[in-house]
Amino acid sequence: MNSDNDLQIAGDILEVPHLLQAPREHPATVAEFVGLARSIAADRAQWEHLVQYDATTRWYHRLRTGPGYEVWLLSWVPGQGSGLHDHGRSSGVLTVLDGTLTERTERDTRALGTGAQRVFAPGYVHEVVNDALEPAVTLHVYFPGLTEMPMHSAPAAHCAGASHDAADAVSA
Repeated sequence: MNSDNDLQIAGDILEVPHLLQAPREHPATVAEFVGLARSIAADRAQWEHLVQYDATTRWYHRLRTGPGYEVWLLSWVPGQGSGLHDHGRSSGVLTVLDGTLTERTERDTRALGTGAQRVFAPGYVHEVVNDALEPAVTLHVYFPGLTEMPMHSAPAAHCAGASHDAADAVSA
């Protein structure tokens, strides 16, 4: 085929605006939610002044909402943890903004340092703990927004993927 003829038939895509995808106002894919978390993490002025530390309980603040998602900022002083839980029907992106946390699952224990990200699907059972000597700050993006956080009492290896009723859930 002659490429000149192909160009004449197809035309210039920039001349056909109805074929171009409009930029999305809000994230819609996992990659876009990861990108949202990274962009918020990089803009310390947006969140750093909001962080508080509470020795009696984990501090949290809803930073942003959008259609079908929420962004939360959490602080963790040494010794604080989430308990073994999942996020109900929500998927999520956890990003460590400052400090180091330990994540425990049925298969693994890993240190999550500043800049680390974890992406998880509904039913992902884990526990996050600040085992370090310094406080930590994390950013959490949940899609859809977090409506339940079922707690698990069995060891992670025993209850991965298990589900509890909303009555057993605690809100984030």
